[in-house]
Amino acid sequence: MKKVWIDIENESFSGLNEEQWLEEIMDQYGDRLTKLSYSYLHDWGRAQEVVQDVFLICYKQYDTYLDIKSFKAWIYRVTINRCKDVLKSSWINRVVVKNSFFQFLSSKGDSPEMESLQKNSYEELAQSVLALPVKYREVIHLFYYEDLSVQEMSVLLKINQNTIKTRLSRGREMLGNILERGDSDEG
Repeated sequence: MKKVWIDIENESFSGLNEEQWLEEIMDQYGDRLTKLSYSYLHDWGRAQEVVQDVFLICYKQYDTYLDIKSFKAWIYRVTINRCKDVLKSSWINRVVVKNSFFQFLSSKGDSPEMESLQKNSYEELAQSVLALPVKYREVIHLFYYEDLSVQEMSVLLKINQNTIKTRLSRGREMLGNILERGDSDEG
């Protein structure tokens, strides 16, 4: 039996067969990739389909995954490319379903009132992020929701680090303007 090592989020898994390896990847990346996909597609169902496709690609790459320099960057890149493929399809151009973004994010233990306020804040922020153009939305999402560094994003997106910094800065500014307009609409 071949000895297998994989580094996912600084945890090493050894001696895993294909199914166990895939299960570990799904546990580590499933939610993150679904949120990333949703940030592109605005549809939970399509986002979940994309992530399933990505995991199928991973399963097919089991024999060669050790050759991948940064698995995290690779799996994010595959997910982003798959999302862009879906966006190019005619189906997504005809039907876009709006669902609440990060609907399952609410802290446990808080009062129902606090949970409601937090959920509303998360939804408002998420909807504001979704209102950004894709080039700003992807860097904001990768930086804040996926905790990737500018250098990691540069490699992942194949974009100069200064371009990433500029997009982050402009994205933050645009996000601030969107949120500010939202607050002034309520007052």
